[in-house]
Amino acid sequence: MDEISLGVPQPLLDSLPEDGQAAAQDMQRAVEGYEQRLNGAIEEADDDAEAASRALDLIEHFDARRERFDEFVPELRAWGQSPIFAIAWRNLYADLVAQLYEYEWLAAQLDRERNARLVEDGIRLSDL
Repeated sequence: MDEISLGVPQPLLDSLPEDGQAAAQDMQRAVEGYEQRLNGAIEEADDDAEAASRALDLIEHFDARRERFDEFVPELRAWGQSPIFAIAWRNLYADLVAQLYEYEWLAAQLDRERNARLVEDGIRLSDL
């Protein structure tokens, strides 16, 4: 199992306003923390399936955070505030998921684990 490397995409950092340096630093620290925790969990895993299970837990966390920031966008606009930071965080979480799927060994396992969780929860593909 290869070590996972995550990063904040430069175009996302470039899209932040000039006073967004604190947000950029927060994003980079957050991604470093996620990367460290994920690599630690992968090291502790007994096999690829367990590593994928732990990575999928993180993906589900990313999806929940992405949805949360996405909900802020119309609310901020309604209050006449700029949603640029909410949009940036939303896009960061979506990009982190994409970065995880770029690892071939992990992508196949993630799909298997996601399907196993669907069946385990009693949800059938025909219900989707």
